[in-house]
Amino acid sequence: MDNIAVLIPCYNEEKTIAKVIADARAALPEAVIYVFDNNSEDRSVELAAAAGAVIRREYQQGKGNVIRRMFREIEASCYVMVDGDDTYPMEYAAPMVDKVLNNHADMVIGDRLSSTYFTENKRPFHNMGNSLVRRVINRLFHCEIKDIMTGFRAFSYGFVKTFPVLSQGFEIETEMTIHAVYNNMQIENVVVDYRDRPEGSESKLDTYSDGIKVLKTVFNLYKDHKPLHFFTLLACLLALLSIGFFIPVFVEYWKSGEVLKFPTLIVCGFVMMAAILSFFTGLILSNMALKNRRDFEYRYNSAYKELEKTF
Repeated sequence: MDNIAVLIPCYNEEKTIAKVIADARAALPEAVIYVFDNNSEDRSVELAAAAGAVIRREYQQGKGNVIRRMFREIEASCYVMVDGDDTYPMEYAAPMVDKVLNNHADMVIGDRLSSTYFTENKRPFHNMGNSLVRRVINRLFHCEIKDIMTGFRAFSYGFVKTFPVLSQGFEIETEMTIHAVYNNMQIENVVVDYRDRPEGSESKLDTYSDGIKVLKTVFNLYKDHKPLHFFTLLACLLALLSIGFFIPVFVEYWKSGEVLKFPTLIVCGFVMMAAILSFFTGLILSNMALKNRRDFEYRYNSAYKELEKTF
C-alpha cells in the first residue's frame, strides 16, 4: 500500500501531462504517481511513461469510469486527484495531503472559485454553470461547499473505499461532493490558484450536454438522499393543484347546489390521492435511506480497520 498516491485521469493531454507529473513529483516527492489513460489518441501515454509515472488504463470512455478504476485498483493512505491539463498548481497538494493525514479529513477540495477561476477561465458559460451548481447544491443539502466541480481533490482511504461510483462522465465531481455532504464526512477547503489551459490544449467538458448531466445528477441524488423532502414537496404541489381546480367546482356547488363539472371533480380527487401517496412514499424511502446511512457507517469503519491492519 502507498502512503500517498497521485491519481491523474488522462485523455489526450500530451501538451501538459509531463509537466503535471514533474510538478507532482516536486510537490510530493514521496508519492507514487499514477496516470490512468482513457483511450488517448496522442502521445500522452508515451510522455507520461517517460516522465516516470505508473501507467494504468481504463477502456470505458468517461471520467467517471476512470475514477471508478482508480479507486478500485489503488491502495493508499491518502489520494490526490488532479486533472492532467495543468490548470492546478501542484504546490497546493502538500497542505491538502496534510489535512487528510493529520487532520483526519475525508475529502479536501481544491477551491478555484474563491481564487482566480473567474478571471482565468475564458468560457463564460462554464463560470455561470459552476456558480449555478454550487448554489443549487448548497441550498438543497444545507451546506457551504465552495467549489463543487473542481478536479483537484485529496481523499482519505475511508472515502475512496466506501464511495460508490455511479456516474460515467464529468458529473462525477458533483456525485463525490454530495456523497461526502450527505454522509457527514469531514470536508476541508484549500483555496488554490487556477490557470487556464495552455494554447493548443482543449477542454473535454461540453458546457451544455455535460451541464445538463450534472443538473440531472443533482436532481437524482436529492431524490435518493432526501426522499422525504423531495416527495413532500411533490405532495404539496399536487395538493395545491387539486385544491386550485376544486375551488371553482365548490363555489358553483355552494351557489347552485349542483356539481356542473364532474370530470374536474374526479380529476381533483385522483390528484389529491396522488399527493397523499407521494407523501407516504417519501416516508417509506426516508426509512430506507436511514438504513443505507447506517450500513455506510459500518462500511466506513470497516475500511479504516483494514487500513490499520495494513500499517
